[in-house]
Amino acid sequence: MGGNGDGTKQGGMRDGLTSYGDPGFSLYLRKSFAKSMGYSDSDLDRPVIGIADTGSDYNNCHRTMPELVEAVKRGVMYAGGLPLAFPTVSLGEPFLNPTSMLFRNLMAIDTEEMVRALPMDAVVLIGGCDKTVPAQLMAAASAGIPAINLVTGPMMTGSWRGERLGACTDCRRMWGRYRGGELDDQEIGEIEDSLTTTAGTCMVMGTASTMALMTEALGMMLPGGAAIPAVHADRLRQAEATGSRAVAMAAEGLTPDRIMTPAAFANALRILLAVGGSTNGLVHMTAVAGRRGIAVDLEAFDRMSEETPVLVDLKPSGQNYMEDLHKAGGLAAIMRELGPLLDLGCLTVTGRTLGEELDARPAPWPQTIVRPRSQPIYEKGGIAVLRGNLAPETAIVKRSAATPELLRHTGRAVVFDSPADLALRIDDPDLDVTAEDILVMRNAGPKGAPGMPEAGYLPIPKKLARQGVKDMVRISDARMSGTAFGTIVLHVCPESAVGGPLALVQTGDRITLDVDARRLDLLVDEAELERRRAAWTAPDPHPGSDRGWLKLHMTEVRQATGGADFDFLVPPVTAKTPV
Repeated sequence: MGGNGDGTKQGGMRDGLTSYGDPGFSLYLRKSFAKSMGYSDSDLDRPVIGIADTGSDYNNCHRTMPELVEAVKRGVMYAGGLPLAFPTVSLGEPFLNPTSMLFRNLMAIDTEEMVRALPMDAVVLIGGCDKTVPAQLMAAASAGIPAINLVTGPMMTGSWRGERLGACTDCRRMWGRYRGGELDDQEIGEIEDSLTTTAGTCMVMGTASTMALMTEALGMMLPGGAAIPAVHADRLRQAEATGSRAVAMAAEGLTPDRIMTPAAFANALRILLAVGGSTNGLVHMTAVAGRRGIAVDLEAFDRMSEETPVLVDLKPSGQNYMEDLHKAGGLAAIMRELGPLLDLGCLTVTGRTLGEELDARPAPWPQTIVRPRSQPIYEKGGIAVLRGNLAPETAIVKRSAATPELLRHTGRAVVFDSPADLALRIDDPDLDVTAEDILVMRNAGPKGAPGMPEAGYLPIPKKLARQGVKDMVRISDARMSGTAFGTIVLHVCPESAVGGPLALVQTGDRITLDVDARRLDLLVDEAELERRRAAWTAPDPHPGSDRGWLKLHMTEVRQATGGADFDFLVPPVTAKTPV
């Protein structure tokens, strides 16, 4: 928190003075330069509300950032505060190489340090695209000043020849049809023009939508804010209300540590399971909780999954889109169905409890998007946690988006050594592969890729796709987009690049996946595995890893079970969640 070198906090422009050796001169100089921007003494005596502006020409999800910032400013001023926007790193998922995940921790550090260094009594964090919201939550948890999240909101759907389309589950489905020869070049070009027709984040239950709902459930967002479409007027009203509330939070001293409790994280994880959310939500919320010294207990999370049905009929686990969830009542409709499975006594950014806010939401109305618990989309939670000799520190599978018949399967491994090797060989007509085989890709984890890209959605080999094969068991130490679907095992820990068992698999080995038994096993005897282990050598260093950000990443990044955060940013564990 900003101060004056002696641990005191005076508020507003008087906090965190630039060090010139003379505090009086520092304040005098600061106010003089602020007046060069047109501010008056009256303005500079107000509480200061920082606004993290993550707009970028490289971030389509944040196209509405300018109008959101202006709406937040309006709310701050109406409430008597001084709004000051500041830029931070912005992560646009489709534009970053090799993956936006490589830079999530950079954005978290940037945001935290600017919040600490600049004078502000509270901060509004505006994000949207996949890694931006978790980065901002991580920063808020570490910086410790009053903070409130606002998301850009999901896109509206498009259509192609009468078929409703949305990014990016339909992106993948249509691309699969194209690879299988069902669509020609002209048709896939028309679809490309029809998938993402407005500003906003992916409008299915991808990572952005998942993180928005989890953030609201965590208590870090105003009620009702997760599902409002990016282009709706309600999104601007939500932004204005967020600005006003930030001023009140500054006066109340309502800091994230009072909101981000083990019980609140348990609520967020429960929502992840109930919405059939992105597997990335588990990695990201693990990182956020870690910043508060709270470890995610994966065994407890798996037990939670057994009692938490998927209730939301949205792609990729269902058939609808985020605008439909907004019309159905948003998160409130989901929370009402979950009822006693949630801890409604948790504090939120409003200063009231989750239960009090739920009671204040409009009464429910007839709708078909959020199912009753007695008629779920999927009878158990969307994600299951696996263990076995191939994943001694766990792996996960999004079972709600998998082919049921493949959730218990034994097959022959077809191994790819990296995403680059996969791209080179997957469509080779001479590739020795059948639909019963298991595709395995390694060296795609936090260190191996680097950055743990969303490469876990291994494509069906083209020669099989053209035979009508739609799904196969696929295993990797990578991540997968929340918009993706299929029988895909992810986050195998420890990753192959650090010598995990995935590094020892050879083409022709037999692997068994048994999701009901929570097992992922390589059917090779221990003596042979020991022989392979003794012969294993670590991959060559990544180009550029001798300096800069990549060097820091390779030195400090944790495995997926640690949220892929940096070791030096995470305090000692003092609690666990779910509780």
